[in-house]
Amino acid sequence: MKLIYGVKDRPKAVQLILFALQQLLAILAATIAVPMIVGNGMSISAALFGAGAGTFVYLLFTKFKSPVFLGSSFAFIGSMSAAFAGGVSASLGYLGLIIGAVFAGLVYVVIALIIKLVGVKWIDKVMPAAVIGPTVAIIGLSLSGNAVGDAVNAVFDSGASAYLMDTKAILSLLCALVTFGVTITCSVYGKKFLRMIPFIIGILSGYLLAAIFTVFGIAFEVDALKIIDFSLFNSMEWYPNFTFLQIFKGSLTPAEGSSIGAYIGTIAVAYVPVAFVVFAEHLADHKNISSIIESDLLVDPGLSRTLLGDGIGSIAGAVFGGCPNTTYGESVGCVAISGNASVATTFVTAIFAILCSFIGVFTTFLDTIPGCVMGGVCIALYGFIAVSGLKMLQKVDLNDNGNLFTVSVVLIVGVGGMALKFGAVTITSIACALILGILTNLVVNVKRKNTAAAQAAEVPAAEKAEENVAVQENAEATAPSDQKTE
Repeated sequence: MKLIYGVKDRPKAVQLILFALQQLLAILAATIAVPMIVGNGMSISAALFGAGAGTFVYLLFTKFKSPVFLGSSFAFIGSMSAAFAGGVSASLGYLGLIIGAVFAGLVYVVIALIIKLVGVKWIDKVMPAAVIGPTVAIIGLSLSGNAVGDAVNAVFDSGASAYLMDTKAILSLLCALVTFGVTITCSVYGKKFLRMIPFIIGILSGYLLAAIFTVFGIAFEVDALKIIDFSLFNSMEWYPNFTFLQIFKGSLTPAEGSSIGAYIGTIAVAYVPVAFVVFAEHLADHKNISSIIESDLLVDPGLSRTLLGDGIGSIAGAVFGGCPNTTYGESVGCVAISGNASVATTFVTAIFAILCSFIGVFTTFLDTIPGCVMGGVCIALYGFIAVSGLKMLQKVDLNDNGNLFTVSVVLIVGVGGMALKFGAVTITSIACALILGILTNLVVNVKRKNTAAAQAAEVPAAEKAEENVAVQENAEATAPSDQKTE
């Protein structure tokens, strides 16, 4: 993919602001969705602040060489819910969020230290393009249902395998298609500057159309026309309620019948296994962005640094917002579509995230962007993530049955949604696909290694036979004439 701005390039001030705003819009929906799902009074503004702070940490550890934004991780939703459970007070639950993030961050630190000692060459052997490529594609495809569901905004009829369309659903779909259409038009036919900010133009166009419908709906009291919920401005959150402040509110004594030790043990069991799952997604995201910017981030700045940045960034995100962070595929997709890989944009986006968390009106405005509009953008965004993974398969020989089986198992398990739950631990479909892909790749490579070893053994034998023939011919050529006659 041709980049307009490389990692080290710095766009002009006005362009930089617009690029950063576009990046913020791309990661916004997922970042604020996590605290909304978990509930228990978690602050959306604090999660946004935590995402910005975590990204700062990541950029520092990666020496400003990786244009990736960190946001709230969906993988830890179950873990976060466990922190509020177990017969403990809500304030102790907030403390559990930080303790859990520390456990998860330590997993990354340990893995980073191991990689620092043994290097990263083993990764290419265990997870070649035949494994990572389809895994990246699955990341995009697994999000496709969310994009389509938001765009349609209708009830899904499982019997008919279709969405039940009413007036509001039709209008929502129209807003999504307008958003999607404008985004495509700007990206394909727009001039250089418009091609780099297609998300902003697309979202504003979809929001404007949704606002027109909503105004008519309010004026004529037609609920079907009310696409945007402007009532959110009545309950604005004027400042972030940081997690580290919440733990001092109320009693830190666990409820009767529970203990601190048992509670911490529960948190460890809920967070640590998930951290290993997210590690797999970390690898896939960095392989993906490396292919886009044509620079292997696992080598420079190195996987150990990206892991430390992600792990410590997760702890920082939880201290402020309660949500452990992770690298965002939306951020990677934004780089791919806009052609802007400038790490300065990522840095300014982090600043915007922190500043916006203190501006209640702006945060609420972002929260009012209807799901159908974000769905229209995400159809393109998630699609680019999937295509980036498929692009990695271009150099893979799919006529080789070993590669064919490896790619096949990843795609089928991922698209089939093989998510497994063991108690409080859920192994996502992406993680299952990656694990089975790795195992399949190792199995098929056993035959390849044996074949290679056999071929290597045959070569010296053949060379020795040729050498004996050459010696014999040379002896005959140099023998006395009488011996030749005989």
